[in-house]
Order: sequence, then structure tokens, then C-alpha cells
Amino acid sequence: MSELKLTPRSEDYSKWYNQVIMRAQLADYAPVRGCMVIRPSGYALWENIQQALDRRFKAAAVENAYFPLLIPKSFLEKEKEHVEGFSPELAVVTIGGGEVLDEPLVVRPTSETILGHMWANWIKSYRDLPMRLNLWNNVVRWELRTRLFLRTLEFLWQEGHCAYSSAAEAEAETIQMLNVYTDFAVNDAAIPVIPGRKSESEKFAGAVRSYTIEAMMGDKKALQSGTSHFLGQNFAKAFDIKFLSKDNQLEHAWTTSWGLSTRMIGGIIMVHGDDQGLKLPPKLAPIQAVIIPIFKNDAEKSKVIPVIDQLRQQLAETVRVKVDDREETPGFKFNDWEMRGVPLRIEVGPKDVEKGTVVFARRDVPGREGKSFVPQAGIVEAARSALVTIQSDLLKRATEFRDAHTHEPKSYAEFKAVVEDSFARVWWCGDRQCEADIKEETKATTRCIPLEQPGGSGMCVHCGKPAQEVAIFAKAY
Repeated sequence: MSELKLTPRSEDYSKWYNQVIMRAQLADYAPVRGCMVIRPSGYALWENIQQALDRRFKAAAVENAYFPLLIPKSFLEKEKEHVEGFSPELAVVTIGGGEVLDEPLVVRPTSETILGHMWANWIKSYRDLPMRLNLWNNVVRWELRTRLFLRTLEFLWQEGHCAYSSAAEAEAETIQMLNVYTDFAVNDAAIPVIPGRKSESEKFAGAVRSYTIEAMMGDKKALQSGTSHFLGQNFAKAFDIKFLSKDNQLEHAWTTSWGLSTRMIGGIIMVHGDDQGLKLPPKLAPIQAVIIPIFKNDAEKSKVIPVIDQLRQQLAETVRVKVDDREETPGFKFNDWEMRGVPLRIEVGPKDVEKGTVVFARRDVPGREGKSFVPQAGIVEAARSALVTIQSDLLKRATEFRDAHTHEPKSYAEFKAVVEDSFARVWWCGDRQCEADIKEETKATTRCIPLEQPGGSGMCVHCGKPAQEVAIFAKAY
């Protein structure tokens, strides 16, 4: 049992985070520095995230496609801001088949450039637009400081890429996909996020405007959880993506890109987890309910197991359920499944069989408060109801936590104290130098300029100049 004990979050949050991942068997360190192996439990969680997003993308008329892992280096050099932004993170292949390549190949850090090259061949007329594609793939960015799920050299994600005939359509689609991410984060991951615009300094390399969803983790740091970018005509001009308009004029297309990665798994861990391990939101949990048989001898076992088999069959139609029939003590199993974050534990012993009941234990509510007796006859509806409640309560608690640690300091001195361990919501002038000074002095960055603004104007919290927008500042991952 001792190996299941975690370092308390209050003692060492980073150590707790890594221990949870390892002991819940979500991932492990790969032989290559900065890379990770995603284990079956972690990959099953990612598959559920994929499915939740993919059905939203398809409902928005986005089609899936696949593009190569290797990109000619010259492609990245066509868009100046893009190559400058990604240059330090590139992994470059210079030898293939034992021969020095005529042109180095970049292991894709993102796919705007290869999309641009192909679109220049595919898009000829306004009738070819809009073109809306999504890629489920892996990318490589040579990060110096890595952490499992949050920042690794290689990670899995989806990257959407769309081309339109007008700026208005492209901008609208950029916001539409940001709203898709917000809906997924809130309703599936049970993570309250703040949708907003990135500052000029923080936007995606090559974008006209970048939008983001920002979430507060359990240690009150921010995590950028998904981004959506309006690229204007920057990549269209770099790659000569032109179409003949309805007016018979040759015009450059307007493009967007948007992405959400396995970083979201890190967000789920840190938003909901506690000192006992994971707490997975039911909508995404690979196992929503685990049934634990409790018996002392073969006679009791012969009574309990047939009932459990029957209950499992009933639940399996609507609930992702597993029976834990390992030769371990019930106490070991309780702790193990708490570590793994299964939302609902169902205990069945000989007395429960006699009474026609089972015990429900909610992962999100510790101790006796989270336990209840449920009739076997109504177990399916009771389990579904419990999972809905758990999903809702996880979001409620996370929202209350974020709101309790989001403040509106009135002075820069107060601001500096707030961003040590909270979000600061303040008027900001938008000046690059002002932003750089704040980062240098406090280590806090502009997380976003929320789409929801109070209206009116104020004075910049740092420099005192007139400010037209409120921004969120925080320390971040």
C-alpha cells in the first residue's frame, strides 16, 4: 500500500504531478530525453478526447486528412515570422539512406507550410472554397525544458487548417473553433476556461491574431489549453494560394489554423487531481465505473460473483464498466482505483447480495460522504445519474476554485502580490514594452485578453496609460 502514497500537492506540486502520471500508468519516460511513452490508460483517455473533438469537427463540416511527417526546410523559410518563431525548436534531417540530402528536411513542428504548398495546387476557384481539413498526427518541437504531457519534444494533437475566400469568413471560423474548444473543455473535461485573444507578443508565429482558452491549474498557474489562429493572407501569399473569385479576379485565400494536444491530459490531471491521485471526468474516463467483489471465502465468493456478472452485463450497455477480479485485498483495490481516478466504485459483498443492494463510492467525494447504498434493481439508472452528478460537481468545484483565486488588483504593488499565486484581471494598455517589463519584474505573462470585456476604459495597471481592454495575467506552464 505504501507505494500508492503520493507526495502531497502542498509539499511539492511538481513531484505530485509526475508521481500521479507514473503510478496511474498514464505515461512513462522514453529513452530519448524529453519524449514520453503513452501507456494504455493514458492513450485510452486521449482516444476519448479525440472522439469528443472529432464528432464536433465533423458536425462543423471539417474533414480529416493526413500529411507527411517530413517537410522541406525551404517551406518554413517562405514565411518569415513562422521560421523565426520555430527555428530554435526544429529537428532537422540532413542524412537519408546514408547519403547527405540535397535539401534538409524538417520533422514537422506544425503543418501550415505543407498545407500551403498543396493548397496552391488544389485551390483554383472560389468553388474550391471553403477547404476545411483536420489532421490527427504527431509533431516535434525541440523543447529545452520538458514535462510529461505538458511539454514534450514529440506530442500528439489535432491541427485544423481552413481556407476561405474572404477575411470575414476566416475570422468567423477562427472564433467558431475557439468556441468548439471551449465547449469541449467545459462540458467534457469539466475544466472552466477563459476564451480570449493572445497579445501581439504571445501570438502564433505568422498569425494576424491568435485566440486561446486558458485554464487555472490546482497550483493556480495557467495552462494554455487550445489555440485558434487567424492567419490572414500571410501563408497564402508565401505559398501562392490563389483562386479566381466570382468577379473573375485572382485573389489570395484567407487561412486559419487551430490545435489542441495531449497537453489537455496534463490539464485534467492538475485541475481535478488530489492527494489520492486522479479524478477523471466521467465523460472522458476510460473506465467510468469499477465493480469490486468483496468476500472472505469460497462460499461467499459463490454468492457474490454471479450477482456481479449480472450487474456488469446490465451496466455495460450504457456505462464503461470493469470488474476488478484480481487476487488483491479490497483495500488495495480501493486505493488503486482512487489513484487511477475512476469516477464511480461499486462494492458488492455477501450482505449486499442478501439485501439486494450495492455500495456506490464517488471518487470526487472522499470518505463516508461519498458512499451510498443503491438497490440492485435500479443500478443502471442510478449509475448514470451518479456519473452526471460527478461530471457537474467537478466543473462546479473547478470553477469555484478559479473564481476564488482570480483577483482585480488596483495598484501595481497589489498586482505583483496577486500574480505570485493567482490570476490577475486588470486593465492593460497593450504595449509590448509594458508587457515585457511586467514579465521581467513578476514572471507573469498575459494569458489572454478575454473575449468577454466589461466595456469602458481604465488605466494600465503597470504604466498608468489609458487602457481599453482588460487582460488576464498569471504565471504559467
